[in-house]
Amino acid sequence: MVTDMIEYREFGSELVDEVYQLYEKNEWESYLGDKDKLCRAFDKSRFIIGAFDEGHLVGFARCVGDDEYIVYVQDLIVDPSYQRRGIGKQLMKLVSDRYPAIHQFVLITDRDDDTANEFYKSIGLSENCNGYPVNHYFRKKQKE
Repeated sequence: MVTDMIEYREFGSELVDEVYQLYEKNEWESYLGDKDKLCRAFDKSRFIIGAFDEGHLVGFARCVGDDEYIVYVQDLIVDPSYQRRGIGKQLMKLVSDRYPAIHQFVLITDRDDDTANEFYKSIGLSENCNGYPVNHYFRKKQKE
């Protein structure tokens, strides 16, 4: 799919260097350091859709889950110089189109990231599960 000169297509760990650069540009520190680990994570992902400008990766959405009952949008990231052009919105539309009937469509972002929270609300995601009674539980990171 091509929109406004941006091509959207699936990709995998073969683009780990470009992926790594996007994480660096966006200061997503937790992904930096171990490219082999990053490759394994991408190889185990269920769906990765990228946005490409003249063949260069400028953003992507990466999903994990079982493709039946749950999909978790692990990453939605766009090169800062390409933000506010509708790329993130289109990536999320493509993910949503791929999983139209999934029961648990999950995405987590930092509570204090006003930009991300406003974006997710603007594309129709809800922070309160539309009245569905759920709690969120997290385990603290264990030492490696």
